[in-house]
Amino acid sequence: MRVGVDSSKFPDAPGKGAVWLLEQAAALGLDGVFFRSVLELSQALDPAELRDAVQAAQALGLRVQAGVGKVNPFANPESPAVRALGDGDYLLGMRRMITAAADAGVRELWTATANYQFRFSGLYACDRFRTDVSWPRQLAAIERFLGKVAPIARDVGAHLDLETHEEITTFELVRIVEAVGADVLGITFDTANVLVRCEDPVRAMRRAAPYVRATHIRDVALAFTDEGIGRFLLPVGQGVIDWPALLAPLAGRDVMLSIEGIISSRAEMSLHIDDERWQRAHPDLTAAEALEVVRLTRAYEARAAAGSAPDLHQLRAPVTPGEPLEFIRESARRLRELVASLPPSTEREARI
Repeated sequence: MRVGVDSSKFPDAPGKGAVWLLEQAAALGLDGVFFRSVLELSQALDPAELRDAVQAAQALGLRVQAGVGKVNPFANPESPAVRALGDGDYLLGMRRMITAAADAGVRELWTATANYQFRFSGLYACDRFRTDVSWPRQLAAIERFLGKVAPIARDVGAHLDLETHEEITTFELVRIVEAVGADVLGITFDTANVLVRCEDPVRAMRRAAPYVRATHIRDVALAFTDEGIGRFLLPVGQGVIDWPALLAPLAGRDVMLSIEGIISSRAEMSLHIDDERWQRAHPDLTAAEALEVVRLTRAYEARAAAGSAPDLHQLRAPVTPGEPLEFIRESARRLRELVASLPPSTEREARI
């Protein structure tokens, strides 16, 4: 497994260009960059610019992964850049992004299913809880849209790797991948987001592992709040995740562990576990996983009370200068230790 970094949370990256970020990643001893959008490699999808960026990565010994537009017709209007690429046709914009990336040699392509509105608080910050269109209807539309995108990806040998984003569960993602086809779809496993849907990260990985082709890696702090349970981001090894157990299903596989860090905040998101609307919206949630998340929250709060972990006040405080880069450095250091320590037997287990 390689250790890379996600472009969207790399400090000072906006406006610096793809080659600058690749050079920064190489200087940190990382193995690749996960660009959230292929447009970060070339805003106009210019073949020469895309090729130059990929060749620069290769010269530095780095892997490149990139993203394309989201795949929820009810959320797509919030991605005007993709529609503009298709001269008003969102599907054509997606086709052009997928084809351009594949032509440049980038065939593992991130995508996601909806949005989280940080400018709002409460249940409706998450698209899963929209009242104008139900989540089951959104899921059905996502699957239909991916059915239209699948032949495009199949023609160029690409995979669209759906993220375990804040709004969707691994149960739902696995069903979508299996319905549309694992030859064109995969999963980008975000280790922190699964907890927003009250999934135990280890059980979630075991469910998703057969289809995981990319990752977003970060640890998590959990704390009881007025809204339920708050989820916050921490460097790998400093939160609640059992990393050896989580990584075991990926051992021996050529998957890049892409660190997604922090910029101005630790990205608090709420699990509204006491809200009946929230409870009804999780038909796949089992008591075992919900209780495990509560156990992890209590365990973290005990550490915070003992002074061995940041408490709720510290987690909500602004990120300090230098912290975003240190988040990446510390996560990379710990990930390399974890990967080196995985027992050989886990590779066989991952294939069972």
